[in-house]
Amino acid sequence: MQQLVKKSRWNNEVRLAYIFLLPAVLFFVIFMFYPIGYVFSMALFKTNKLGQLKEWAGLANFIAVMKKGEFWEITFRSFLWTVLAVIIKTVLGTIIALLLNVQFAGRKFARMLFIIPWASSVPISSMLWKWVLDHEFGLLNHTLVALNLTSTPPVWLGTPFYSFISCLWVDIWIGVPFMALVFLAGMQSVSRDIYESASVDGVSATKQFFYITIPCIKQIIFIATLLSSLWTFNDFNTIYILTKGGPAGKTDILITAIYQNGFAWLKFSNAAVMAVFTFLILLLFSLLYAKIYFKGDDAL
Repeated sequence: MQQLVKKSRWNNEVRLAYIFLLPAVLFFVIFMFYPIGYVFSMALFKTNKLGQLKEWAGLANFIAVMKKGEFWEITFRSFLWTVLAVIIKTVLGTIIALLLNVQFAGRKFARMLFIIPWASSVPISSMLWKWVLDHEFGLLNHTLVALNLTSTPPVWLGTPFYSFISCLWVDIWIGVPFMALVFLAGMQSVSRDIYESASVDGVSATKQFFYITIPCIKQIIFIATLLSSLWTFNDFNTIYILTKGGPAGKTDILITAIYQNGFAWLKFSNAAVMAVFTFLILLLFSLLYAKIYFKGDDAL
């Protein structure tokens, strides 16, 4: 009798759980899984200007896109953009975290002030920097001329090299606070007794950093760099607001090229191919990171 009661109760609880989970499942199916599936379908079909599937193309869409040198140029730029940004953000974040971890007057205020770039909306920060970097009316060029540093300031957002550097700088400016605060939290979790013991034994501050701090927070660094890599690789707002991928597409990365192909030129199949390619890159990158992470400390 008791088993029947338990079985009935279990069944009722399971039914109730499914009822509560049903809205969330429907949400994911309608707004996530269906769009993702449709993008994969568009990559395998020819589409019209409305994005409707018309004719099976198979791998022909992928071959057509990958035959273009422009595609590989954008892909290379995407990797270059991500690698440079993440490395610089990691290095600067570590340095700033070390500085903020030192006792000094106004440290709390400095931490609060430093978080503003990351806490602010990315589009707002990008718009502010677009005004600062404006060739004719921007604060940066006016400052350079006023200080007699140059009489012909660069066109920051109008030439390929300076546009790329400008976009990279804005992305770093926005992303460094996150890295710094995460690293700072990790550093503060390390027991001070370890540092005091090392100091008594005559270990220098540099060796303490490399042999105590880094090993103790390496998993935090690992996760932070993974998140930063994914966010940076898909950073649409910064580039599109600053340059819209220009001049002449020289600051386009995969995510902005997907937007241009899909919504500016209505080449939905090309955009879908690039989206699938981006998805596979990030999936492989995440799996590789996870494989290294779960191997344990020896693999790090």
